Formats: sequence, C-alpha cells, structure tokens
Amino acid sequence: MKAKNCLIFGGSGQIGRNLIRKLTKSGFKVTVVTRNIHQKSYIIKTQANAGYIDIVEAKIFEEDKIRKVFKKADICVNLIGILFEQKKGNSFKNIHTVFPSLLAKLSKEYNLKHFIHFSALGINDAKDSYYAKSKLEGESEVFKNFPLATILRPSLVYSVDDNFTTNFMTLLNRLPLFPLYYSGSTKFMPIHCSDLTDIVHHIISKNIYSKIIECVGPEVLSFKQILNKLLDLIGKKRLLIPLPLPLAEITATIFELLPQPLITKDQLRLLKYDNISSGKYKTNHDIGIPSKRYFEEEVKKYCYMWREGGQFSTDKYLSNK
Repeated sequence: MKAKNCLIFGGSGQIGRNLIRKLTKSGFKVTVVTRNIHQKSYIIKTQANAGYIDIVEAKIFEEDKIRKVFKKADICVNLIGILFEQKKGNSFKNIHTVFPSLLAKLSKEYNLKHFIHFSALGINDAKDSYYAKSKLEGESEVFKNFPLATILRPSLVYSVDDNFTTNFMTLLNRLPLFPLYYSGSTKFMPIHCSDLTDIVHHIISKNIYSKIIECVGPEVLSFKQILNKLLDLIGKKRLLIPLPLPLAEITATIFELLPQPLITKDQLRLLKYDNISSGKYKTNHDIGIPSKRYFEEEVKKYCYMWREGGQFSTDKYLSNK
C-alpha cells in the first residue's frame, strides 16, 4: 500500500518536529515547507530516517512553488503562527487569516483527504485582541474554502523544546522578582507537545472530521500556579508581584520595542481571558485521545538545566512532596 504523504507548514518548531517523528515512525512520508532551507534543514532532516522526509524551500505566499508540493500530498497540516507582529509582511492578518485561506483553497483544489489547521484556545471571548481576531477570521476562511477541515485549538503547549517554560525558568532564575499580570489569575490547561501530536496522529489515522477540537491537558492551572511550580522545580524563591494594569500597559509598550518582546499590549489583552475548554466544542477527550502528561511531572524531566548543580543537583532544590 502506498504511504500517505503529509505536507507540513511550520515543521521546524517544537510541534512540527515532534509531529514529523511521530508520523514517519508510523510509515507516513512527510514534506516540510520552510522559507529558509539553509537555516532550518539541519534541524528538520534529523527528525526522520532518510527516504521519509523531503524539505522544500518556499515563502508562504509563493503560490507557484506551494502548488507543486500539493500535487503529491494527501494531508496538509498548518502549524504557522506568530505571537507578535513584525515587519516585512509578518502581520496577524497575513499569517493567521490570508495564508490559511490559501492553504484551504489548495487543499480543496487538489482534493486532499485532510487539512488540519492550528488555531488557539480562548479566542472567542478575546474580541479586543488583534491576535484573536485574526485567528477567528482565519478559521472562518478555512471552513469557507475547505468545509472538511479540522481546526485544533490548543491551550498552552509545553515541552523541553518550547519557548514558554524554558524562557520563564531562565527569567525566574535571574530576576529577584517577577510581575503578575491580572494577579496571575488567568487559567490555562497546559498540554504537552507529545500529547498534542498524538491528537493529530489520531485524527489522521482514524479519519476524524470534527470541525473544531479544543486540545487541552489534564489539569487547570492559573498563571501564578504555573510560576510557583517552575520556581519549586528549579529550587528558587522569588517575589511574585501583582502589577497594576496601567503600569503593565506601560511596560508592554516598552517591551514592544525589543526584537523578542517578553509581552506586548495585545498579549496583555489576551491574558484577561482564561485559556481553558469552553464547553462549546469537542475536546481531545471527546474524540478518544485524552492527555496523559501532567505539567509538573514533565517539566521535572528537564528543569535540572536551571538548577544549581544542573543534572547533578540534589533533591534539596525540589520541594518535599
């Protein structure tokens, strides 16, 4: 039987790399589209055995190049997203709305079996966020152009390769105090990257078409609880200080001047809203693939890199539990 070919956009990130490994181990052939093959190929090509992965260089709006890879694809997965806007066309509208619309049109034109598009959890309520608005508009465009598409809305995604737990453990390790936006009350349902890619594999293997699926972990944690768990794991004590909203907005404005801002004004608006299952859509539990990994247990496996003594540190840097 001919192996299915899965086309992945955004394959060099933590989710993409994990998904490549998972699919190729199950016999899928994967084609990854990247905008800079010289910068990204060394990361991508190590994720699978030779013969199971192809890497194609194309920018996201080079339609002629993208059309060529659709001709031999059975499945398309779009993982591309940004947390803040940049110059050179990297706007929320282009990345989250226009580009997914193009992929959906091509998936329909070339009669693909699946188009799986990654959106975000909690965007329905965040009407004042440009990020959320662009994600919602993108979902609408996807369904308009490819009605059989499946849209995944994950909560906070974490793993040893993430930009969340690793960055925050670095900051908590260096700073004597840390700001809490909205008193750290925003709720999340963190999902491990491997659990998330299990969901994608399950959808493809079982031919599931469920419109919108909310992808959540097995527990609800506030932002403050997450920070306290990270502090506990790296054996540090820090002051977590609630930051008044006007001051938070000023600091966000300043951070936006940096190439990689810690927080932006738009992200600050997003933090007003909980990032948990809404009850309006199916979750991964409803389609038979519940999350298995708990936040603290998983982060404990790699947090030693931020503890004194590293991997040779003793349990005195962990709380007594």
